[in-house]
Amino acid sequence: MPGRKIGDITVRRVEEVGGPSFTPEFLYPDWTPEHLEKHRHWLVPGCYHERTGRFLMGIQSWVVETKHHTILIDTGIGNQKSRSRPTWNMLDLPWLARLGEVGVTPEQVDYVLCTHLHVDHVGWNTRLEDGRWVPTFPNARYLFPKGDYEHWERENRTSPANDGSFNDSVLPIMAAGKAELFGDAHVIADAIQVVASPGHSPGHVCFKVESKGESALIAGDIMHHVMQVYEPDFSTSFCADRDLARVSRKRILAEYAGTPTLVMPCHFPAPYCGRVVSDGQNYRFVFAD
Repeated sequence: MPGRKIGDITVRRVEEVGGPSFTPEFLYPDWTPEHLEKHRHWLVPGCYHERTGRFLMGIQSWVVETKHHTILIDTGIGNQKSRSRPTWNMLDLPWLARLGEVGVTPEQVDYVLCTHLHVDHVGWNTRLEDGRWVPTFPNARYLFPKGDYEHWERENRTSPANDGSFNDSVLPIMAAGKAELFGDAHVIADAIQVVASPGHSPGHVCFKVESKGESALIAGDIMHHVMQVYEPDFSTSFCADRDLARVSRKRILAEYAGTPTLVMPCHFPAPYCGRVVSDGQNYRFVFAD
């Protein structure tokens, strides 16, 4: 996979799963049938699967390669992990092989960054070895948002946080001494700037990649689906604070609309990334070629 060039930096995508996913009424509490008709002209067929009535979505990671470092952003659901959602439970997927297809072995990863610590963003942090969860990327430093970690650490004292993923995909990294917590004002590996965007989770961040006047925004879950570009008031059923998530999303859209910055969310369908365009008082999304 050739990847996308951002100045001297190359960004490549690694897919874990893709296809029909959540129904609109489940994902967005504010959804009505009228929204389907309003947006049908761009939703179908690339972003909505009419036969099943589900959004087309994916779960993907981004590999950022600089002159000096290999950086992995968000690590999906993971294999062999007990999860309450049937489609995410005890997976056996060739994600590591797909990572190899973009030219990266686990040993080559220098940094693992998480936009937030939800179950579908931390899973490949660890793998099962002799009955123990161990770091998948043995030479990497794992960087977790401080706001998210502190929140879920408190939650985990009374019940397993994030469907058990805090115990099997976050705490083993801390126990191995490979984790660092970062705040909002942080630059990573001289190439990636943290962009605070709380609401979906308490410490959610985006990561801005910049090189030679070009930029990309690894957007995490600031937008789950393209629908939230067209309907930025929509927050998801997964958002910890829907009002704050709405504020963060609108700020990001306003800042990047009409700019050449390539926006790379975690869950958009093919072709996975693009640019935000102002359309009067609204926005639209133009997928990259």
